[in-house]
Amino acid sequence: MSLNTVKQFNKVKSVLIVLTLSAFLLSCKSSPEQSSAAPPPPALPVSAINASTETTYIEYPASIQGAVDIDVRPQVSGYLQSVLVNEGAYVTAGQTLFKINDNPYREALNNAKASLHAAEAAILNAQLEVDKLTPLVQNKVVSDFQLKTAKTAYKIAQANAEQARASVASAQINLGYTNVKATVSGYIGRIPKKQGSLVSPTDQVALTQLSDIHEVHVYFSLAENDFNNFNANYPGKTPADRIRHLPAVELLLSDNSAYPVKGKIDMIDGQFDKNTGAITLRASFPNANGILRSGNTGKIRLGLQHDDAILVPQASTVEMQDKVFVFTVGDSSKVKKQAITIVGKAGENYLVKDGVKAGDQIVLSGVDKLQEGMVIQPQIATDKVAVAKTEK
Repeated sequence: MSLNTVKQFNKVKSVLIVLTLSAFLLSCKSSPEQSSAAPPPPALPVSAINASTETTYIEYPASIQGAVDIDVRPQVSGYLQSVLVNEGAYVTAGQTLFKINDNPYREALNNAKASLHAAEAAILNAQLEVDKLTPLVQNKVVSDFQLKTAKTAYKIAQANAEQARASVASAQINLGYTNVKATVSGYIGRIPKKQGSLVSPTDQVALTQLSDIHEVHVYFSLAENDFNNFNANYPGKTPADRIRHLPAVELLLSDNSAYPVKGKIDMIDGQFDKNTGAITLRASFPNANGILRSGNTGKIRLGLQHDDAILVPQASTVEMQDKVFVFTVGDSSKVKKQAITIVGKAGENYLVKDGVKAGDQIVLSGVDKLQEGMVIQPQIATDKVAVAKTEK
């Protein structure tokens, strides 16, 4: 093959390669996948915010005590002769609960009565002496000194009689103390001392506890900030005035069930506890059926009414850097991330103070995938943002 023929072959080869590459590039540039349209905006549910009257609740741990909780203790020493009640029994005021052996006290009473009789006899004897000396002094048979001495002895005899009467009364009281009685009506607690035990007023352990629970007192505490909010949110110039205007409160039991009867806050402590930095409040609840007992625990639910409240579902919010945001829908269906200020909760909704207003439209779900300025296809939700008015 000649040299000219080889050169011509190489030129033809180069042209073919260039044409092939050009055709490939043209085919890639006109590929239908590359020229396809962008995906449509996401369709998300939106709703307008409504204003309503709402009641928010704050719960505080609470302890329950009877209207009267007392230790039943003996007032005299002795052997426990009888236990006349059962643990957990209901007793009435004045009912005898325990009987202490009264033999020593009965004998002490008899001794005091004998001393009284002797003192009364001494009075009679002193009176006779005065009666004998009076005419003799008048007739100047004996000196006036003897009569004065007799009258002094008479007064001493009267004083001794008074002392003897006091001893009798004291012995009668001590004898009565051998019957340990209920001072109020209520329920008996545990009875650690049994029949035959030696009891004394100085015992560390009481005979039992007695609880009057026809009404119970529920104690709960507010921290300083909560107490300041309490004073700011509820009407009244003084604590007593504020108590009169406070709404009824609910009691949640340990299983989170609501006690069927509402109570009333009737006491605010006069000072903060130095150890806890909290102040104690008391609410009283009627307890006619005896459902509540001293020592129960629960939670006080304190309600606060908000007029023209703005509610936003918690599911429509997103939290970022300790702030809570919603996405509002503006012109051209563009979303805007808006920070909101939350002041409470009502069910599954946030109570909003600032950031949005009634009439604003917000995205209800799918907010975790949204970004500032995105365009969406708003789908009007059938459910309203604002829930029904909460029962007070």
